[in-house]
Amino acid sequence: MGQETLRILETLRGLVPDRGEPAGGIPYPQTDFGYGLRQVSMLVKAQAGLEAAAIDLGGWDTHFAQGAASGQMARLLTDLAQGLAAFHADLRDHMHRMTVVVMSEFGRRVQENASLGTDHGHGSLMMLMGGNVVGGKVHGRWPGLEDEQLFGPGDLAVTVDYRDVLGEICLRRLNNPALQVIFPGHEIKLRGYVVA
Repeated sequence: MGQETLRILETLRGLVPDRGEPAGGIPYPQTDFGYGLRQVSMLVKAQAGLEAAAIDLGGWDTHFAQGAASGQMARLLTDLAQGLAAFHADLRDHMHRMTVVVMSEFGRRVQENASLGTDHGHGSLMMLMGGNVVGGKVHGRWPGLEDEQLFGPGDLAVTVDYRDVLGEICLRRLNNPALQVIFPGHEIKLRGYVVA
């Protein structure tokens, strides 16, 4: 165990984050999110033993001046899209071994507030990318935006519990069947988002 730790530390010491262009020819955004994705990519390519990584892209709490085609929401979506595109292109040869999950801990209200933003909401979305993901389509059921279809005082209704998605990844991609320990009190529904 000690020898393996020393080997990994030596590998990490030799990594230089800004050296060379990423594979695939798509540059990472020059943002904290882009730099984080690039560092994860370097660890994957170096085969340094990375099993899980988490990167935060903050700023989604858009209570005011959210914007639409321009503004803070458009900037965030551009950073997310460009970062994921570069990451996928850079790690194309490794994607079969990876599962990328994009999610938020809260949604946004359907209606704009008085400050030209949106307040915290109920429903949101998750995106998956990588090996064994059943992709190329939207899973789940669209709940609708009519008043009688919204949850509570104007929120998008939840149609799939995020724990079902994460639980399926734990079981089928991480080979961890201890779902009741990981998600106590929730019975995971396997919906076919990923295959073993």
